Amino acid sequence: MGSIISARQVLTPSGWLADHAIHVDEAGVIAEVSPRGFNAAAAVGTALPGMANVHTHSFQRAMAGLAEARGPAGADDFWTWRQVMYRFLDILAPDHMEAIAALVQLEMAEAGYTASAEFHYLHHQVGGGHFDNLAETSQRIFAASKSSGIGLTHLPVLYTHGGLDGRPLKDGQLRFGSSAAAFEALYTRISGCARDMPADFRLGVAPHSLRAVDREGLEMCLALCPDGPFHIHAAEQVKEVEEVEAHLGARPVRWLLDNLPVDKRWCLIHATHLNARETSDLAASDAVAGLCPTTEANLGDGIFPAQAYLTAKGRLGIGSDSNIRISVAEELRMLELSQRLAHRQRAVLTDDITRSNGRYLYERAARGGAQAIGRNAGSIETGKLADVVALRDDLPFLDWPEADQRLDAWIFGVEARAVSDVWAAGRHIVQDGEHRRAPEIRSRFARTIRELGAAL
Repeated sequence: MGSIISARQVLTPSGWLADHAIHVDEAGVIAEVSPRGFNAAAAVGTALPGMANVHTHSFQRAMAGLAEARGPAGADDFWTWRQVMYRFLDILAPDHMEAIAALVQLEMAEAGYTASAEFHYLHHQVGGGHFDNLAETSQRIFAASKSSGIGLTHLPVLYTHGGLDGRPLKDGQLRFGSSAAAFEALYTRISGCARDMPADFRLGVAPHSLRAVDREGLEMCLALCPDGPFHIHAAEQVKEVEEVEAHLGARPVRWLLDNLPVDKRWCLIHATHLNARETSDLAASDAVAGLCPTTEANLGDGIFPAQAYLTAKGRLGIGSDSNIRISVAEELRMLELSQRLAHRQRAVLTDDITRSNGRYLYERAARGGAQAIGRNAGSIETGKLADVVALRDDLPFLDWPEADQRLDAWIFGVEARAVSDVWAAGRHIVQDGEHRRAPEIRSRFARTIRELGAAL
């Protein structure tokens, strides 16, 4: 049997609809949005299209608090943070990864994400040896998603060398590394294991970056995954941009646009450091810029040129990346506030039609995120997956008379837990603000953190 989600306000492509019912069929797809069947007694407050998390490394959630001290050299940046991450990998086992991923997905759901794209590069044992089951760690992510119920797009990562000069991998990177042949075998194994995943599962591929994968590797990834999502880190750091330009003769985003078929199934993660032409050309490609504002701020990456990019009709999604914080509202707020600081203006990312800063950002991130992870979602309308997020209406600021004001209040002002319910492909995974399997998942995560803490 299907189900019905009643809401006092529903955000649809045609605007807000009051006192409507979202009819969901047995496959988790929206069959109808109408006043028919609306039940005021069972209604949630404000129903929003579900948000996709376009970029996450789940295991890094367990590093929270381990990399917030300045390094011994007297300065700290992305590259010193990365050394902390590599050391952390020396104590991380598959059981830990599964427990962490389940907790991360639970926190995502309670924060308002309905689906997640796992940029998965932690394939091997400490030291780089292969597991007997090549897909061991991917299957741990799959198991976590079955436990959490969140929608999953899995992105196995190709990582072949330590820089554009071809230097070999070392330290923690050895757990990521694969030759082209080894990655093809790994990908084939992961694809086979994915057959028992839910119908809304998607498998894509992710060459890590131009620093870690050469042209041959990029073309192999395109051949392995001719139709699914295709993600790559690009232009996150100034040092990276300089290195790529020195070796390839062009900046990272410029090189990708000029040399590969960048289109709507691509997602360029971060894309922080763009010049004006790259900004307009990336927008014209129909690819998605996968922005992770909280992590980018935490790592001191820089500020994405969002105003120019959106003016050029660019598509964007949001991700939690290192998972130092997991919050839909905070990612959108950080994105907007960074622009306010850069331009010394207010309400930068909106237009004269929408006007509401929060709604403009939310709708574009929901649509762009769904595109980036290959998910038939991003809006509440017939034929889309029933990915729905409900906001409470019993909190101050979330019961303003205008629905846009409620959405703006959540993103820019409400600190209390505002999400009441979440459905992922019709699966009701958060109810009354709590994930349905919260005690079990949180307990396992707590045990895992104690084990990791003892091993540090």
